[in-house]
Amino acid sequence: MSTAAGIWDHSKQWSSEELEQTGQRMMEQMARYPKDRSGVWQQDRVWFGCHDQWVTPESVGQPMPYYDALRELAITGDVILDNREELLEQLGLLQQPELPDVLLLIHAYTKWGEQMPSRLNGDFAFMIWDGKQERLFGARDWSGNRTLYYANRQNQFYFASTMEALLHTGNVKRKLSTPWMAEFLTTVAMEESTDIHATVYEEIHQLPPAHKITVASGRCRIEQYGNLLPDGPLQLHSDGEYEEAFRELFARVVRSKVRTRHGVAATLSGGLDSGSVVSYAAPILSQQKKPLYTYSFVPIPGFKDWTSSRVMANERPYIEETVRHVRRVNEVHDHYMDFADRSPFSEVEHWLSLMEMPYKYFENSFWIRGIFEQAQQHGAGVLLTGARGNFTISWGPAIEYYGQMLRKFQWMRLYQELKLYSRNAGIRRKKLVQQIGQSAFPGLVRSSPDLGRPDALRWINPELAARTGMAERVRQAELDLIGSDTMTDEEVRNSKFANLAVANKDGAVTSKLSMGYGVWERDPTNDPRIVKFCLSIPFHQYVQNGMDRALIRRATEGQLPDKIRLNQKVRGLQPADWVLRMRPQWGAFTDEIRELCRDASVAEWVNTDNILSALQEVGDAPDAEAAFNPSTRLLMRSLIVGRFIRGLA
Repeated sequence: MSTAAGIWDHSKQWSSEELEQTGQRMMEQMARYPKDRSGVWQQDRVWFGCHDQWVTPESVGQPMPYYDALRELAITGDVILDNREELLEQLGLLQQPELPDVLLLIHAYTKWGEQMPSRLNGDFAFMIWDGKQERLFGARDWSGNRTLYYANRQNQFYFASTMEALLHTGNVKRKLSTPWMAEFLTTVAMEESTDIHATVYEEIHQLPPAHKITVASGRCRIEQYGNLLPDGPLQLHSDGEYEEAFRELFARVVRSKVRTRHGVAATLSGGLDSGSVVSYAAPILSQQKKPLYTYSFVPIPGFKDWTSSRVMANERPYIEETVRHVRRVNEVHDHYMDFADRSPFSEVEHWLSLMEMPYKYFENSFWIRGIFEQAQQHGAGVLLTGARGNFTISWGPAIEYYGQMLRKFQWMRLYQELKLYSRNAGIRRKKLVQQIGQSAFPGLVRSSPDLGRPDALRWINPELAARTGMAERVRQAELDLIGSDTMTDEEVRNSKFANLAVANKDGAVTSKLSMGYGVWERDPTNDPRIVKFCLSIPFHQYVQNGMDRALIRRATEGQLPDKIRLNQKVRGLQPADWVLRMRPQWGAFTDEIRELCRDASVAEWVNTDNILSALQEVGDAPDAEAAFNPSTRLLMRSLIVGRFIRGLA
């Protein structure tokens, strides 16, 4: 949660006073973030600054920025290392177990140089000034959970945790990037841009996740130092060995994530992922004599669940079951919050200020931010989540696995599995057989493409789409999808961790929320050790005996109640009430949409005709079911983009 910044005047254009004054403007912009101490370091043509927050016991009192005169190395950044013990041993520093993480990085850089980032595990974004080599060197963690933005001007190189700090130097223009905006407006997924180096501003770039940067003589060299894919499959001898290996690793990872001198909190739903995180964290915190605070979102009073019988919009009964079970090993303070006075509409200004760019994930915005506020008020230094669990610890699509069995003619095993799965999931076998057949032979079923032309090009100004080539790119994507089989769940899973555009989006949200509220979001299900382990496990460990997500169900026996652990019939859905929440402000919302459509600066980017058509389709009094209507979502996204654009004026 520390915010850092730096300048290298490599062309010797400024006086010492000019360098200091520019750096101070960056520090002033970031002063709004929580901090324990602020510091600056300046030498010749280099200036470093940091608003430092002491999250871990080792970080208390650390000097940031830090300068090692003997090595001629200075460092600033935001760092928490999860493999401290391993690094201390490798660096011969076991006699200094209380060494702060940033100083550990100095030792690591001295020994391994530019190869150092691949040996690190944790959340980090840092820059080191190497006076002997006359260069800057930095890195961003594997999942991008800390942000690092930079601007390489002709005479100076700037970097910072936030884009606004760079814009406040007076030498970086607040000019929108046309390619970034064009992609943002046509990409169907939540990601902003496929260009992992780009940002919403033309003159600001970001260091991508799992990348390192070296700046020498004004030139940048950026390289990827690793990925999250495993070296190969893990082959153990029995189901029990896989379960034990998972338990040992997950407990170790969770222990590293709760390292803080403050309290520990967790988001908690009624499912397996957050439930597993909480169930593993509780006994660890009990040893530390710390309670666990849990925060759960529930719909507003009066909400009538309109979703299907296999979905639960209010997970409170399942959450309470988990809390009762976990209370056997530790004190739990559980909180159920409906945030009745909030909606996606009321949150827009907060999120635009927080994210420094437009965003698409508005449905959950009000309760996610509300939970961080609650954690801050309760003195938490860490907020645990299980956000990535669907692709790691609780992965296991049964239908796809059964499709593989069908293709391999494993009919007897498939028959037994089908019988058990039908009973566990409450789905008729006839329906399952149809789904399995479609999974086994997707080429026989022509499915509609996700990037179909009407949806992907509905939002963007048509002239802009044609000028940037987005129209042709979308058409080609449509043809590619129609002409090929759809991706398997296994391929989708691997792509989630190989696609750094996804990590950019997720990491920015994690970083900005953590900085904004002084509460470090930590997700054990997204730890590189867990990701690589889970991706290396054979498919049959995830689906067996009629159970999907089978590994985590087996590994949490005794730690989660069976009502949660064995539940295959319903899943949670948040938030199904977002349109209902906006009903009292719907008039103001639609008035603002119409006003934005009349603004030439907004119309330059978006298709105002389609937005007004969507407004007419949705109407003046939409019901709760409109929450997942594409037109309703288009309206909300348009308001967010419109406000951002008008805010630049």
